[in-house]
Amino acid sequence: MWIWAGFVAMILAFLALDLGVFHRRAHVVGIREAFAWTTVWVVMAMGFTIAVYYMYGQHWLGVGLEIGHELSGRQAAEQFLTGYIIEKSLSLDNIFVIALIFSYFGVPAAYQHRILFWGIIGALVMRGAMIAAGAALLQRFDWVAYVFGLFLLATAVKMLIVRHDNLEPERNVLVRLARRLLVVSDRLHGDRFFVRVDGRRAVTPLFLVLILVESTDVLFAVDSVPAIFAVTRDPFLVFTSNVFAILGLRSLYFALAGAMSRFRYLKMSLVFVLAFVGVKMLLSHDHVIPTIVSLAFIVGILAVGIVASLVGAHRDTAKLISPLETKEETRA
Repeated sequence: MWIWAGFVAMILAFLALDLGVFHRRAHVVGIREAFAWTTVWVVMAMGFTIAVYYMYGQHWLGVGLEIGHELSGRQAAEQFLTGYIIEKSLSLDNIFVIALIFSYFGVPAAYQHRILFWGIIGALVMRGAMIAAGAALLQRFDWVAYVFGLFLLATAVKMLIVRHDNLEPERNVLVRLARRLLVVSDRLHGDRFFVRVDGRRAVTPLFLVLILVESTDVLFAVDSVPAIFAVTRDPFLVFTSNVFAILGLRSLYFALAGAMSRFRYLKMSLVFVLAFVGVKMLLSHDHVIPTIVSLAFIVGILAVGIVASLVGAHRDTAKLISPLETKEETRA
């Protein structure tokens, strides 16, 4: 419990510094700042991987002894890193949906960080509850692993055929319920979620956007939480890898939201990642796939998707430039 309490206290301190010091005033997060913060969160995750190695290697305060057998430092570090990469990669699809939500509601860039901050607070609480429930189910019922595996395969198929560019936020059940039960202001009031209109307490459109972001994360968590249980059954590793992936989501959004269209083959890589972890979950009782093999496959398939996307984007640019050059030569 001391390890859990210490980790939660560390995360709360990070969040307090983030909102209270580094992002106290609403401002537009530039590409350079976004990449700097993305680097900070990735470095912190790698540092925590090293900490996991020693915590489980030395079994500080009994860490690594709670899941029925001893987990070595190397095994724990591999499982944390694999889980972190899975959660980080699956969050890329979430970034695209969030960008569509912000565009649909016309949220100014200066207010987007505040929405993402409180969205992440809610996501941490909800994922903690989902992880606790998933761990309890897997510990009590072995057959749940097969359910999770089949669900991940179905999710991979769904990701392959479902499009996100036809998003209709106003049809979201929670948004419709909020409009029915609450007074909603017809305009923005800075970065505030609650205001008074004609003496009545009302919510602003930013609050509706926050509801959408939260509901979107729940839908993605339903996919990603079972995925990480295919890598490790240790609740601490599941939770901490989720937390580090979520904490870096805001900076990653500002760094990549405008360039997501360039990574057109990355979605196919995510389909293969989900399908792989689904098969890994289905085989977990009879044929255990080593974590290091899973890590190598996931990193490799993501690298293929990124490289293929960049090559495709370069070719598209070359095709656009070539006709222009031909026209210029003809005029000359």
